[in-house]
Amino acid sequence: MATNVTATAVDKMNGLLQGELSALETYRQALEKVEDTRAKEVLKECHMCHSKRVDTIVEKIVSLGGKPVENSGVWGSFAKLLEGGATVFGDKAAVSMLEEGEDKGLADYKKLTADAEMNVRELAADLMSAQVGTHEKMRNLKLLVQ
Repeated sequence: MATNVTATAVDKMNGLLQGELSALETYRQALEKVEDTRAKEVLKECHMCHSKRVDTIVEKIVSLGGKPVENSGVWGSFAKLLEGGATVFGDKAAVSMLEEGEDKGLADYKKLTADAEMNVRELAADLMSAQVGTHEKMRNLKLLVQ
């Protein structure tokens, strides 16, 4: 990497990447547990959307000469604990937990759209609408699932 600015940008992007990897893990777990067929379809759509964001973030990190993280780190472990507990209580609890994760992701993206580093700001802005979309899907699904 060329500069400290670039290293800082890559670190922030890797933070987003960890959140997206955590989302993939959590959606994968939920897909194994949720029984409602409508919910499964929405979860598949959201999983695919998060997967595309992972690819985009990885490409950007590599283009800056950085090394993408390969796992979700602490957030993934946390997500597994939460999702494991939620699935014991049924589909509604699992969807509620996923919505909470989407809340956190939305806050992360919003914060980085105002970042001082242009590469970070642009990446977050480019992916924001997708994050808003998965957040809305979970919010709406929470109202439908029993």
